[in-house]
Amino acid sequence: MIKMFTTQLAGLFKRISEKQEFEIEDAARLLAQAAVGQGSIYIKAYGEMEAVAAEALYGAEPLPSIKKFDESVPVTEADRVLVVTRLSTDEEAIEFAKGLADEGIPFVGISGLVGENEGLAGLADLHLDTKVIKGMLPGEEIGERVCMPTSMAALYIYFAIGFVIREMLEEYE
Repeated sequence: MIKMFTTQLAGLFKRISEKQEFEIEDAARLLAQAAVGQGSIYIKAYGEMEAVAAEALYGAEPLPSIKKFDESVPVTEADRVLVVTRLSTDEEAIEFAKGLADEGIPFVGISGLVGENEGLAGLADLHLDTKVIKGMLPGEEIGERVCMPTSMAALYIYFAIGFVIREMLEEYE
């Protein structure tokens, strides 16, 4: 089972990299605008995606200008937001995203895409698909799928964005 999981995970990371290379660069560019300018990059994560927020804020290499989203702190047009959730249909994340869109705050969404340009994906300035919307491995019951490494896929995307942001900031300096 571990070999099958490892194979599936390697394939997942490869699909994300190959199919979203330009979108990852565009997302990094959007977020880097805050780091270069007078703004901050805020992160708002839901459920297990708090793993991404923990890495962004407290990991060995936190993103430049990153802050945890706090409702008591006003977000301005100079700021950028990274919204991370399991599925693009997450109602709580959609409500949050609607508020950002209404205020004209640019943001990047990371989630498993359910439906084209619906929910979080339709609201975000840029949306990155974790490509995990169901289990990756066959379960014991016929037709059952298990193992949804959503946070691992989101962390992969986060690290890819981070590499590009750091490259951009080095060139800017």
